[in-house]
Amino acid sequence: MTTDDPRPVSLRREGDGLRIDWADGISTFVTWRTLRKECPCATCTDERAKPPNPFRVLSAQEVAAGPPAPLKMAPVGQYAYQIAWNDGHSTGIYTLAALRKLSEPTS
Repeated sequence: MTTDDPRPVSLRREGDGLRIDWADGISTFVTWRTLRKECPCATCTDERAKPPNPFRVLSAQEVAAGPPAPLKMAPVGQYAYQIAWNDGHSTGIYTLAALRKLSEPTS
């Protein structure tokens, strides 16, 4: 991330996702489902690279967790956020660039 990249001035839970107001005046929104699906950790990245397993069985924890929802979101330095999810996963570190890329501008 370069010093020219926009920084968030506000992050807040809104409905089923995250609204981010950026220093460059743009506001974006991304659903929790999208963030969880696009987790950047090595394990999730490796899983997405494999062909889908039609016989995959959900764990009891995955079933009990329900739809993806954050339990905690903490800054990592000045370049990223780490999200702890309700399904027990918490190793993904979402850079500001990734958050910007995954989110859609709002009107």
